[in-house]
Amino acid sequence: MTLRFGLRRSISTSLVKTMAQEFHSSAPATVTATDGSVTSTTNKSLWPSVLRWIPTSTDHIISAEKRLLSLVKTPYTQEQVNIGSGPPGSKVTWFRSASSEPRFINTVTFDSKEGSPTLVMVHGYAAAQGFFFRNFDALAEHFRVIAIDQLGWGGSSRPDFTCTSTEETEAWFIDSFEEWRKAKNLSNFILLGHSFGGYVAAKYALKHPEHVQHLILVGPAGFSSETEHKSERLTKFQETWKGAVLNHLWESNFTPMKVVRGLGPFGPNLVRRYTSARFGEYSTGQRLTEDESTLLTDYVYHTLVAKASGELCLKHIFSFGAFARSPLLQRSSDWKVPTTFIYGVQDWMDYLRADEARKNMSVPCEIIRVPQAGHFVFLDNVKGFHSAVLNCCRRFLPPDPGNYPLEEGVTSV
Repeated sequence: MTLRFGLRRSISTSLVKTMAQEFHSSAPATVTATDGSVTSTTNKSLWPSVLRWIPTSTDHIISAEKRLLSLVKTPYTQEQVNIGSGPPGSKVTWFRSASSEPRFINTVTFDSKEGSPTLVMVHGYAAAQGFFFRNFDALAEHFRVIAIDQLGWGGSSRPDFTCTSTEETEAWFIDSFEEWRKAKNLSNFILLGHSFGGYVAAKYALKHPEHVQHLILVGPAGFSSETEHKSERLTKFQETWKGAVLNHLWESNFTPMKVVRGLGPFGPNLVRRYTSARFGEYSTGQRLTEDESTLLTDYVYHTLVAKASGELCLKHIFSFGAFARSPLLQRSSDWKVPTTFIYGVQDWMDYLRADEARKNMSVPCEIIRVPQAGHFVFLDNVKGFHSAVLNCCRRFLPPDPGNYPLEEGVTSV
């Protein structure tokens, strides 16, 4: 999954002082509207800002998205695609929500050359389409790039999530994506999914292979099964009181987002520490610039603390330890779409599970590993990731004298 929190130290007195300075009630605040205009306001509340929750909304998310995508040079359009209130013929809305109001999928489409193949990009858990901001320019030179926020994430609608089974939870994501595809009148597209988004993309391709030309799974979740791949170390850990507590939290659907929400005004600082550490100090590849880090932090914060919806899928799709309850490995013989797996060499997802699946597939399948990259391979090693995508899609692209070769160090295994 896309986000793993490590709370290495408690909030210190210095942090409290820092946050007090950052959110002091007498300081003027700037507010960015969805149209990009900026106004200055003065906070007149009697409560010290350090004690006040930071507001968020879909408008805040879209504004943060717009600021992050200002780093992208390729023009794009942003739209909220209406997917209705539930699958046709279904007796429930998305899914079991008390409201029957229409739902929307936040979508960005980048300008491209006429006749370019369509590449649809799907983000992972605890993320949104803006995580691909480093990739849009390069990929838009070759594809019609469309990136979405899955239902219940990012700037998309966040219906009440009351799914009660793995099957129903999968349908939440697969069927909403299919309704989005119909609304966009798409067919014959290349589908790329990262981490949990890779799981959803693979499940979608299994159900609707007629629409997918090629499947690209980037560090996909959901191939390992608890019965086949659970380690002895994890089994012993679960037998300890700490393991029992964590397992209980998992089964209770206690998500990382609840931690960020619960910290209120300290939430942005926690997210800042995460992005600074993961994509800076502990980066396995190309670090974020200061501007990138600031804008990504703001974007991530607003996508995490908005209404809980899609995040609550976790316990229904995975058991404790991130083992799939309905493993993709068990469906590998049903694969009907040519597939490329892309992994960072330092990815915590095990590419060997993909290798196991490949042995049972009757369609072309390739595994590409990118050096100096972890789970966020598309942020860690941008050029290596782009070369992997272009190489695996070369049959859909115009002939190139170089035949879209892999970057040095990027290997097919």
